[in-house]
Amino acid sequence: MKTVSRFERFEAGDTVTVHWDGAPLDLPEGANLAAALLAAGVDRFRDTPVSGAPRGPFCMMGACFDCLVEIEGVARQACMIEVRAGLDIRPAHQRQEGQDAL
Repeated sequence: MKTVSRFERFEAGDTVTVHWDGAPLDLPEGANLAAALLAAGVDRFRDTPVSGAPRGPFCMMGACFDCLVEIEGVARQACMIEVRAGLDIRPAHQRQEGQDAL
């Protein structure tokens, strides 16, 4: 029986300041952005376009798009981004009448 875990413990390193919806937030540099935001208490990354229900990370591998956020004005999946200093992150806004979807 194999006893070695495939998981590695994340060693906390330096933190960097990012901005979540305009507010400064210190996150571990190099960490997965979706995981770091969840650990910091952010659980609403976007709202569904049909019902307006809140959404947050689900698959953590880039398949579901539930972790979609705006990073410097561009729609990105938070689970596919590493934390780096100065990121300007906002909840993804849904398409409004007359606008292109993100």
